[in-house]
Amino acid sequence: MDLILAGGHVIDPRSARSGVSDVGFSGNRVAGVAEKLDTSTARKTIDVSGKYVVPGLIDLHTHVYHGGTSLGVDADHLARRAGTTTFVDAGSAGPGNFLGFHDHVIQRSRARILAFLNISFAGIYAHTLRVGECKDLELCDPAVTLDKAREFGDSIIGIKVRVGAYTSAGNGAAPLKLAKQASDALHKPLMSHIDLPPPTIQEVVDTLGPGDILTHCFRPQQNQPFGPAGMIYPEVIGARERGVVFDVGHGLGSLGFETASRMLELGFEPDCISSDVHAESIDGPAYDLLHVMSKFMALGMGLEKVVEKATVAPARAIGHSEIGYLGDGALADATIFHIEEGRFTYVDTIGETISSDSRLVCDGLVIDGTFWDAAET
Repeated sequence: MDLILAGGHVIDPRSARSGVSDVGFSGNRVAGVAEKLDTSTARKTIDVSGKYVVPGLIDLHTHVYHGGTSLGVDADHLARRAGTTTFVDAGSAGPGNFLGFHDHVIQRSRARILAFLNISFAGIYAHTLRVGECKDLELCDPAVTLDKAREFGDSIIGIKVRVGAYTSAGNGAAPLKLAKQASDALHKPLMSHIDLPPPTIQEVVDTLGPGDILTHCFRPQQNQPFGPAGMIYPEVIGARERGVVFDVGHGLGSLGFETASRMLELGFEPDCISSDVHAESIDGPAYDLLHVMSKFMALGMGLEKVVEKATVAPARAIGHSEIGYLGDGALADATIFHIEEGRFTYVDTIGETISSDSRLVCDGLVIDGTFWDAAET
């Protein structure tokens, strides 16, 4: 083997594995997971005793068109802190500028980048000015979007749309329906953003089909997933029953502790935990994927559960079964982290706080079989 991570506590939800094991890699594939591998013939062995080894973390909602949009962050710079080996960009680029994203960022990144293509021709072009890209329906052409998605089929894993008072203004859910046309023809998922109504969360989930993704699913206050009486809307329950995926998408304004606590109390967990990290949330309140996972542990979710929701669950949501697990033949991605004990205060997107005695801290990554120390500069 080319690389063995020796002695770590392996958590691999897809394989139902949790315990101390060695993980071996050959080339860019996982070559073996066992209680003890023969390290004498390995090119490199790294002792990770006392640390956790999990499938490479997949952040289902990020914005990493660095230099091409005002909200883009540098995926490679963030990866070492975030423990993220696969960044899924949530519609930063549209048909008009995806070529630049592909050639200048995706192709040059050490971290893996996959992308949802924005239904809006220019993508999210003026986030810092609070100009929504779906205010002009002339920018939302399903045919043009479909052609570009097919052209870059290796990188594009679905269609993204942002609807709400800020992003689509008077157009309401109209851009969502146009995006749904494109995603259905592409046979790949649609990810829909929500912000303040209109449209309402009920209108949005009613448009989504099996495999489509509602991001920002635990918004605070307006467009949260339950009504004034604290009960989940029937439309939300119905959407889950027909296979809609519910994703956190923390970001700058889309995770409320009160909302999350109530939903968890009612037994409605998010399917995927993601950060929605971008230029305005990278220094708080989202920070990175490990930070958001730590918040859900502070809300009472167990370690193995948060790992599941950042590995196999997002891999399944985007149809990439070769990542998100540590079985033989999987792509050679892994995240190594430890649990730091102390006293930590976490803040949601409206300033409410919770405290915890732990947080997750990245120690290193394996991406395509190459070890990447978290301390590397």
